[in-house]
Amino acid sequence: MRVLISGAGIAGPTLAYWLAYHGMEPTIVETAPRLRSGGYMIDFWGLGLEIADRMGLLPEIRRKGYVVERVRIVDRRGKQKVGFPADALVRVTQGRFISLPRGDLAASIFERIEGRVETIFNDSISRIRQSETSVHVAFDSGQEREFDLVVGADGLHSRVRELVFGPQARFEKFLGYKAAAFEVSEYRPRDELTYVLYTEVGQQVVRFSMRDDRTMFLFTFADDEVADVHDVQAQRDLLRRRFGASGWECPRILEMLDDCDLYFDRVSQIRMDPHEGLWTRGRVTLIGDAASCVSLLAGQGSALAMVAAYILAGELRRADGDYERAFSQYRGRFEPFILRKQKAAMRMADMFAPKSRFSLIVRNQVMNLMTIPWVAELAVGRDLADHITVPEY
Repeated sequence: MRVLISGAGIAGPTLAYWLAYHGMEPTIVETAPRLRSGGYMIDFWGLGLEIADRMGLLPEIRRKGYVVERVRIVDRRGKQKVGFPADALVRVTQGRFISLPRGDLAASIFERIEGRVETIFNDSISRIRQSETSVHVAFDSGQEREFDLVVGADGLHSRVRELVFGPQARFEKFLGYKAAAFEVSEYRPRDELTYVLYTEVGQQVVRFSMRDDRTMFLFTFADDEVADVHDVQAQRDLLRRRFGASGWECPRILEMLDDCDLYFDRVSQIRMDPHEGLWTRGRVTLIGDAASCVSLLAGQGSALAMVAAYILAGELRRADGDYERAFSQYRGRFEPFILRKQKAAMRMADMFAPKSRFSLIVRNQVMNLMTIPWVAELAVGRDLADHITVPEY
């Protein structure tokens, strides 16, 4: 079975790995000229770690990742207001919780398929035409090819979803936030193995010190404007307007904007109607953020993408060529699980950038109590749990 996968992020290469493992022939097409290295720090836990373990990735993830020890919330002068040991998060995930840059995880997965799976960089799908026996695909480069199936693993702004299912506006639920992230070298001060958060009403900056004298920053801020800001300079200007008068280290952090690769996007979910063939139309299906983006607020998008890819590949193997049955099984296993995760993300919004003074106070009080096991379980336990059974395909 020849399967074209659009997207070389997390979901696409994971799917390619498992399709090849099961004897199929995946091809990846990626818009970018090379593997993307940007992004932000992700917290990786639950079934995502289990899938990574089945791929032999766990030792490398542990080597590249970080076991965070503390979370500190500081005031305008940098004095700690709230803090708790991060072992509260480790405890509610039964010890399976690690943090690492999203780009590092993507690189680790891609290394498992590099040289084994055909990968086309600097190109994109321009047209999809389905027949009873195949999918005819045209590319921006002018190339045209035939595949048995096409899978959109191309993220929140999926080209495959737009071509086959319709415009993004039909499926996107904008959550009222924008996010930006970048990485710098030789920043001071450093707080090893600590998330340092500076929060004002409607916005937050997170600082995390990494190996090799690198530091990553994540900005989250409330913004009702749905329209994208595509120009990088306009993105930098927006961050300076929003955070330029903020306290703590914000003025010094913003000085470094011009010398870095900036990740910038709106915070949204993708919700597709189950009554309209959820994620699937004919020989085309979607996985990861293209199908059911939970948003950055959920903190688990990469892990969920890996779980979805594993299930889809496994069901295609079990169905022995009956892709309709495989797609149906994939949806049946994954849909209830992902809908719960999307609801959890909505509950987490006020943890990132509370939109009122009252919400900010409540958030801080809850975090202060996270040292108490039953409070941690009540606050985040149900949202971190993965209530799904994943077969051994």
